[in-house]
Amino acid sequence: MYNRTFWLDHVEDEHGEVIQQGTLMDQAHFNKMELGISDSVLAGQLLAFKNEQEAYETMGEIKTVTLTANSNPWPFCNTEQAVALTQLRNTTNYDVTVTVKEYSGGELGDFEILDKALNGFKVRHDGSAESVTVELKITGGMTA
Repeated sequence: MYNRTFWLDHVEDEHGEVIQQGTLMDQAHFNKMELGISDSVLAGQLLAFKNEQEAYETMGEIKTVTLTANSNPWPFCNTEQAVALTQLRNTTNYDVTVTVKEYSGGELGDFEILDKALNGFKVRHDGSAESVTVELKITGGMTA
């Protein structure tokens, strides 16, 4: 932690008597000041880097996809739908949040995200609904 130095002027009266002893201007004081400035600059740079990384990780895109049931009665709507990403990711370590917008012709089931790649993935729904429209929010995967 940086301890601030409160600098004092050296003050003498008209006869040369010291009224106030000033703070020494020496290596110890100046190096302490340099270290404090250096630490402040480094802290600012680290904060800027952190903010940039968080912006990359939260920068997302939203896709709307409609999944339809295949002709098999079981396991219901098991057709995989490919989803292409608008922004190429650096890693496959991205998250996909599924929000159901509407469905018809049956019940909802579970959603599965499959075959993640840098440029896309597949989504599958296993419920009995004949049609399910979902919103997919993709975040992350922008840093190694």
